[in-house]
Amino acid sequence: MSSTTSNLAFGNAYSSVQANNFTGSVHWGHEDTFARLPYAEDAPFNSYAKRHDLPCLANTRIDLLEEIRSWADGPNQRCIFWLRGLAGTGKSTIARTVARRYHDRKLLAASFFFSRGGGDVGHAGKFVTSIAVQLADNITTCRQHIRDAVAERSNISKQSLQDQWQHLILGPLSKLHEPGPFIIVVDALDECDNDNDVQIIVRLLAEAQSLERVRVRVFLTSRPEVPIRQAFGQMADVEHRDFVLHEISPSTVNNDIKLFIETELQAVGQIWYSRAGWPDAETVMQLVQGASGLFIWAATACRFIREGRHFAARRLETILRNDSNNSTAPEKHLDQIYVTVLQSSVPAHYTDKERDEQCRMLRHVLGSMVVLLSTLSLLSLSKLLHCTGEEARRALEDLHAILSIPEGPVQPLRLHHPSFRDFLVDRKRCDDDKFWVDEKSTHEKLASCCLQLMSAPDGLRQGMCKLSNRGKLRSEIDKRDERYETYESRITTCLSPELQYACCYWADHLERGQGGIQDGDKVHDFLRKHFLHWLEAMSLIKQMGLCMRLIAILQSLVTTSSTSVASFLRDASRFALQSVSILAKAPLQIYSSALLFSPEASIVRKAFIGHMTQGVDVLSGRDADWDACRNVLEGHSERVRAVVFSPDGQLIASASNDRTVRVWETATGQCRIVMQGHLFPVKVVMFSPDGQLLASASWDKTVRVWETATGQCRSVLQGHSDWVTAVVFSPDGQLVASASDDRTVRVWETATGQCLSVLEGHLSWVRAVVFSPDGELVASASADSTVRLWETATGQCRSVLKGHLSGVRAVIFSPDGQLLASASYDETVRVWETATGHSTGQCRSVLKGHLSWVKAVVFSPDGQLLASASADRTVRVWETATGQCHSVLQGHSDYVRAIVFSPHGQLVTSASYDGTVRVWETVTGHCRSVLKGHLSGVRAVVFSPDGQLLASASYDETVRVWETATGQCRSVLQGHLECVRAVVFSPDGQLLASASWDKTVRVWETAMGQCRSVLQGHSDWVRALVFSPDGQLLASASDDRTVRVWETATGQCRSVLQGHSEWVSPVVFSPDGQLVTLASCDRTVRVWETVTGHCRSVIQGDSSWVWAVMFPPDDQTRQTNRDDISLPSSSITASAVLPTEEPSWTTVNNEWILRQNRRFLWLPPEYRNCRTAVHKNMVCLGCNSGRVTLLSLQ
Repeated sequence: MSSTTSNLAFGNAYSSVQANNFTGSVHWGHEDTFARLPYAEDAPFNSYAKRHDLPCLANTRIDLLEEIRSWADGPNQRCIFWLRGLAGTGKSTIARTVARRYHDRKLLAASFFFSRGGGDVGHAGKFVTSIAVQLADNITTCRQHIRDAVAERSNISKQSLQDQWQHLILGPLSKLHEPGPFIIVVDALDECDNDNDVQIIVRLLAEAQSLERVRVRVFLTSRPEVPIRQAFGQMADVEHRDFVLHEISPSTVNNDIKLFIETELQAVGQIWYSRAGWPDAETVMQLVQGASGLFIWAATACRFIREGRHFAARRLETILRNDSNNSTAPEKHLDQIYVTVLQSSVPAHYTDKERDEQCRMLRHVLGSMVVLLSTLSLLSLSKLLHCTGEEARRALEDLHAILSIPEGPVQPLRLHHPSFRDFLVDRKRCDDDKFWVDEKSTHEKLASCCLQLMSAPDGLRQGMCKLSNRGKLRSEIDKRDERYETYESRITTCLSPELQYACCYWADHLERGQGGIQDGDKVHDFLRKHFLHWLEAMSLIKQMGLCMRLIAILQSLVTTSSTSVASFLRDASRFALQSVSILAKAPLQIYSSALLFSPEASIVRKAFIGHMTQGVDVLSGRDADWDACRNVLEGHSERVRAVVFSPDGQLIASASNDRTVRVWETATGQCRIVMQGHLFPVKVVMFSPDGQLLASASWDKTVRVWETATGQCRSVLQGHSDWVTAVVFSPDGQLVASASDDRTVRVWETATGQCLSVLEGHLSWVRAVVFSPDGELVASASADSTVRLWETATGQCRSVLKGHLSGVRAVIFSPDGQLLASASYDETVRVWETATGHSTGQCRSVLKGHLSWVKAVVFSPDGQLLASASADRTVRVWETATGQCHSVLQGHSDYVRAIVFSPHGQLVTSASYDGTVRVWETVTGHCRSVLKGHLSGVRAVVFSPDGQLLASASYDETVRVWETATGQCRSVLQGHLECVRAVVFSPDGQLLASASWDKTVRVWETAMGQCRSVLQGHSDWVRALVFSPDGQLLASASDDRTVRVWETATGQCRSVLQGHSEWVSPVVFSPDGQLVTLASCDRTVRVWETVTGHCRSVIQGDSSWVWAVMFPPDDQTRQTNRDDISLPSSSITASAVLPTEEPSWTTVNNEWILRQNRRFLWLPPEYRNCRTAVHKNMVCLGCNSGRVTLLSLQ
């Protein structure tokens, strides 16, 4: 125990995080590598906020500290020492003592002191990264290993706790050669705000047992809460030591408390009474008895007496008098000391009116402080509560016995011990109504204060941080200004600590205050005026991840009759989901991209249209309303092959060619866990029925079973001799079935990983496997065009279902097990009756409509609907009873690989080779948009010379001509038999030429849309087109390695330019039309005479392909380069004369539109992978989805 009165705040000190620091990161003495690790500044035992929280007083806790030392230093194999005890028994002081001793011996690896409501130390979000930063500081040989781990995984802080622990802690520690022991101290784990995280942390800490070359010991303290007891209950006794603090002999505890009281009060006696021996031994023993074994009682009493100064004796008498009850319950004694302190803070000489006013202000300030969800300074708290700093200080000035009140204006207020909060909000314990805090009404009051603060003139507003560049990334905000040490300090000048608090917690306070939301109330008014400003603020303070959760809270509070605010919040949820990914990077895109690309009917768009960035508009191609796609989950680096909801609908798992499985939160779209381990692409992923496990099947011939919560791989199922193509859990989760290209199905026991049976009989690859709802049957689908039904118990084949004309891709039982649906390469879905008893099965219906093979099929939970996914890029929803097509879901730009219904059947999730996962609303059906005329991807777009028209060419074999002023489709040019690869206007805009994979060129009259001529002669795809400057000639380049020059008027082929050994693209006429230059992937440029067809010269390139060529205006020389000079390579199409200057606008990386190489406008996923065309201030995007969008950018 310490020698000052602050040393007995043994419990979990409330967070002392700087009031303005909700998302702190490392910015002291580390390279940029470590600055990428989020860091909880108040976590270490010796943080500045804990400067008054000292270790145990000398000669106390002797036996216990020796036992801890013996465990840590000795050969004991138990890596965890769990010290558990009731509130106030001294756990935190012991933890500080252990941390201090091993820190002084340079053996402390790290420490993390949790504190409920303490910001970063109140949750597990920064637990592992804070431990890692301290490891790098305290163990120098570990520093480089941690730096390497961070450099290899730039997003490590966004990964699961399991992955963080593996790469940042266990990995680096396993490479050490020092024997140790190194100690990790974790205090007050029960103060962590999430029970699941608490259990995960216990399991992670236990993994230190696996380290072989270095001894790591974990000293952990907590109250004996159920989640922690359960976590240790699943652990072998050899892995941890359990010590119950409150079961120490009472005489030992009382002796330590006696020594502490004597030391503290003798110092008081010498200062104020100038004599030793005060108080006398009898009085000390009375105080020891009053403590009832609780160190926090002794600490609070001594602080209270000391703060009385020359009235110390009177305060001592008050304690003894008030604690004269005969109760033996320690809690009763603790309650009485708290009441004594509170009553003494109200002077007896006050009038009744003055006492009432003092108590009212005390409840207002102290009550708010104890229910805050993150700590604030006294100054910030007073501003939040709309009172003066002096009023707040006066209310708390006589409460130093229970509060830590810093002298500085920005240091946070703290409770000396969390037991005081428990007392103050419990009416049975705090039976004096003058001090009892009504938690519900206090939360309601704080919600109102937050709204008032955010709505104030100096509260939330557009452009709070005065960022000049609308495309500026948050990571680029200048931190080099000498006025600011960190990003956080700069943001604090724009958003005060109390304003940041209000933004983060106003909805939580509203929910805990059980307040409802109604049309036209203060919440509705705030949303209509400041919703976008709030999103901007949340982006600036790095809290965009909170927004969806807070919006969901608000939606749950809307009263049933309040349709207006309910509609606003539904729209706000869609709006935020659409823009959350970019707002996490570029705050001001809320007023550009987010508003610009929201649909016409969006309530948020209508409310804030006046806030949109000036000079930016969608001339055509904006959706009329939100389409069925609710969210796009981005993160996989390669194609997504499978997707599935968890049984409760809260999570989505996706499997990818990038060899990973990702787990996402359905509500927010945030990636929770990345599971790594497979050596080849992951083909499929499946949740167990209880959602606790995930199984993934891979082309590496294995199945892996993972723990959903931690991302830890529980087992690897090996035995297949070829790719594993499917995996499924039995309904009770006890079995796993896997299908393979080795023509077999294997049934495994989930718990042990043992293979129970091998089902053989298929003549070719097995593509799918599924259990019946009762688990008695297994169905398998094969490339041999059949479906087989097997008995699970015996492995016997019950029937073979025949009828498909090609391989069967997928199979699934209906929820009642009476039907079976199969999807095939023959472009159909077949529905079978399973209970007919026929060995060949009975086909009930054949569902036709897809234009390519069907890759997946799934029943809705009620069995009324059936959804199928196809290589034609669509999802079709069918009525099971009638076989009618209910809706067609369009939007993916590549094959749809997998689909699944949510448990309630209202959502459908689809995974595509376009690298995205899309969530659709079942009721609304397909995606809707104004200018989504093409039925397939757009291959090329081009403006007419005067900019009045726009032409788009598509995989759907058509060319569409659009009016740029209205966005209306003027004409659809049909005739090509395959994809239209290129399109170009004649110089006068009267003609339009199109080139196709059908080996032809078509010339169309722009005004009427009529085909003037079909130019035939090429023997392979036609890749590029260009008119001569006078429009009299047309040149076409083909994969047949030739260029043909045609007379526009007659359609006659004037010459065939041959000589290249590879395909040619692009083609460019000289300004006078006398020469034509061809660039080829054979690395040459050839110059031809137009009239004679004679090759004038051959320019040999180096090892790079020649992608572009251009004539200067004087026609004296030619210039070539080996990179696209103005548009991305995906957009290269020859135009009449290539420009000699880059346009001001272009797209880069398919994600941003740049202006003069500066980010200007972010493109949502559905507007990417586009062909682009630029005309003055207009940019056209022709997308793979078939969408054509025209933007006006001033």
